[in-house]
Amino acid sequence: MEILENKSISCVKGFRAAAVSAGLKKGGKLDMGLVVSDVPAVAAGVFTTNIVKAAPVQIDMKHIKNKTTRAFVINSGNANACTGQQGLDDAESETAKVASALGFSSDEVLAYSTGVIGVPLPMDKINAGIDNCLDSLRDGGDDLAKAIMTTDTKEKSIYLRMQLSGKDVDICGIAKGSGMIHPNMGTMLSFVATDCNITKEMLTRIQKDVTAGTFNMVTVDGDTSTNDSATIIANGEAGNTLIDRPDTQDYECFSEAVYYVTEFLSKAIAADGEGATRFIEVYVYGADDINQARTLARSVAGSSLVKAAMHGADANWGRVLCAMGYSGAQFDQNKVDVSFESEAGSIDVFLKGVPLKFDEEQASEILTKDSIRISVNLNSGEAQAKSWGCDLTEEYVKINGDYRS
Repeated sequence: MEILENKSISCVKGFRAAAVSAGLKKGGKLDMGLVVSDVPAVAAGVFTTNIVKAAPVQIDMKHIKNKTTRAFVINSGNANACTGQQGLDDAESETAKVASALGFSSDEVLAYSTGVIGVPLPMDKINAGIDNCLDSLRDGGDDLAKAIMTTDTKEKSIYLRMQLSGKDVDICGIAKGSGMIHPNMGTMLSFVATDCNITKEMLTRIQKDVTAGTFNMVTVDGDTSTNDSATIIANGEAGNTLIDRPDTQDYECFSEAVYYVTEFLSKAIAADGEGATRFIEVYVYGADDINQARTLARSVAGSSLVKAAMHGADANWGRVLCAMGYSGAQFDQNKVDVSFESEAGSIDVFLKGVPLKFDEEQASEILTKDSIRISVNLNSGEAQAKSWGCDLTEEYVKINGDYRS
């Protein structure tokens, strides 16, 4: 497996992309994108668990069941959420317009929106944006990662190449997400395109598995969005032997590669949390099972008090234990070890249920770094899990206090 630089979705065999400014965001920023597979492809997706689902999510949950998928149409600046029947009609109109122009069926097109809730899509701008994307549909993958951003401060993308049955297989992933991020997923959109030859059944299985350990382990602020969607599309153009069973080496290798891509994007989302100054990884190990480890890790990463302590470089381990205690997972506090780590070193603060005397200045130095790990050993089993988040800052309040303006 090799990470390739300066590559985008439109570099994956059989895919084209475009990104344009449709006037949905101020200042002429890129705000619409289109991804098209030149051949019939298979797709799998996971969507928000929020009962209040945006119109495009409701449409995509139906369209993703189609045997083949050919295109994604994406806009930022407007979520098309809580917009009633008009919102559903508008989302369907987007998919129909793209399908008609390219000769597809409308249920082969998926629509995605992100931005302000409760505002109808300005369909004149949307339709003009789709036309512009169609006109420039070539190698616009570089700009696509910018076009899907809202409060993000940087693009999030990764491109890797691997070999399966002697063939080069490429995988490119892009994502957006900064605020309203909380398991399961958040105001995040993720798109993974690959030329791997794989069945829809196997792709769906992989997507669900990797999401559980990556996107669903990210938390920024405790709010689960109305719009979050993560989709993977595979068009088979690599020509590798068809992956149609889970008990093969190719399945395992491809699954590991997709996991690597989604974990990278998950960490990038956490590190770019609104107003964040520190990336936080919570590593829980020595657990009885994976569910216990994941529950505890998410609870610590999502604790406002833990996040505030990390912002202040305060080694307040009591907040870690507290967050574990209300997580709903059972554990023996008398077996727990806690430590803080960063590039400045590591320090043990809690051992087998007993607080340790430690150097506060050393601990503070460790916690002033940009990337921090909170390690928790349950000393009970072999399972482990990681969750990712960021610190809680004054800037987060400022960003969300005037988001609509």
